Amino acid sequence: MVRVWTMPALFDSGLSHNGPMSLNAAPSWDFSSDAGRDNYEKALEAYPGQVIVDLATLKANMGELVSRVGESGSGAQVMGVVKADAYGHGLIPAALAALAGGATWLGTAQPREALHLRRAGIGPDRCRILTWMYNVDKAPLDDLIRADIDLAVGSLHIIDRVEEAARRVGMPARIHVKVDTGFGRNGFTPQTFDSALEELGPLAAEGVLDVVGLFSHLAVADMPDVPDFVASTDAQIASFEEFVRRLTAAGMRPMIRHLANTAATLSRPDIHYELTRPGIGMYGYEPDPSMGRSADYGLKPAMTLQAQLSTVKDLEAGHGVSYGRTYLTSSDTSTAILPLGYADGIHRSASGFDVEGSTGTIHQGGPVRLMTKQGPRLVRVSGRVCMDQCVLDLEGKAVTLGVGEGDTVVLFGPGRGESFCEPTADDWARAAGTISYEIFTCLRNRIPRLYLHAFEVIRPEDMHLLDPATIL
Repeated sequence: MVRVWTMPALFDSGLSHNGPMSLNAAPSWDFSSDAGRDNYEKALEAYPGQVIVDLATLKANMGELVSRVGESGSGAQVMGVVKADAYGHGLIPAALAALAGGATWLGTAQPREALHLRRAGIGPDRCRILTWMYNVDKAPLDDLIRADIDLAVGSLHIIDRVEEAARRVGMPARIHVKVDTGFGRNGFTPQTFDSALEELGPLAAEGVLDVVGLFSHLAVADMPDVPDFVASTDAQIASFEEFVRRLTAAGMRPMIRHLANTAATLSRPDIHYELTRPGIGMYGYEPDPSMGRSADYGLKPAMTLQAQLSTVKDLEAGHGVSYGRTYLTSSDTSTAILPLGYADGIHRSASGFDVEGSTGTIHQGGPVRLMTKQGPRLVRVSGRVCMDQCVLDLEGKAVTLGVGEGDTVVLFGPGRGESFCEPTADDWARAAGTISYEIFTCLRNRIPRLYLHAFEVIRPEDMHLLDPATIL
């Protein structure tokens, strides 16, 4: 039985992990043991920022997605998309959490990550793995086929190279044919599909290629309330069905059709087919704010990004902050250094400009939650984000607020939004002019990743796949 250690109620006490006089705007983390507490302290010593990922939340999110798919009556399976180091959450921990939540497939864009999953011990008996993005002339196709990893093919050249690899290895390659239904990215167009069928037919009959699936990607399914976009999605679905018909007529009826991303998984049960591919939903975010909040779908963000303040000092009114004098203090105030910058993945576009800055424009910087003696407070990046740091205007005197060096602040987490002083990655996306996906996939690996509830989510025989120093 795992013993759970709970930190004090830091929001109420004003105490932090960093010292008896420091304030903490982060949640009270649950540590699995003394070792987990020590890992946390060592992470604070190693770097002034930390990414905390709750594996129980990842599992619950996948469980919710699996449940929704089950309710559609399609009998579809669910793929946990773990590309891009699991959207910055960590490939192996996130993959194991997805499987614990009911996923039976994993998806990676790059072959390197697919092979890493297999070599870690996640074999075909536990899940299928699909990979779809590679330089086919240099990709380790032989290794992928031997590892029983499914391959996407979307050009005649790729078919040729996969055929050659399958013959070298002496076993059939499992392939999913990618078709372009209007997205304009990878895949065969309706005009080139006949040429693909001419090549695939004999190779499938010979047993060199096993045509397992047919798939495509939706362009605007994340905006289900816009009639023109709904019509566009419907047109893509009709195109996809025509591709299915043509492949079937050529004697290669696909066992697995997949088209639904997170948006369609949540809003279009009619196209769950045999497999859905939710990506962003697993990590607790909605595909687009126009769909509402993730909580509306029973999903919760799994990642928190926190940091410890560096220099805190007083500045007089009219003092320039950071490069370019794009921000001038409006009154006597205190500032604090947030020791994360664009080298950590903090977007420079989330810089804060005021009306007196040299640009002549106003732009609110990224939001940061800090704790004061009066309670939580939201402040913003002031001036330009630098390589390793940015500046926060506290809009008040630090001595009055009780804010000091070493205080833990939160850039984003599973909060309720800026109005509650609980910023999310969506809030940072608005400040940076981007989407939540980019906010966390851009976080650099020099920020330590730490994992909550690992013992509750991951099977005992898999625990060795996690770095012990990352387990809280």
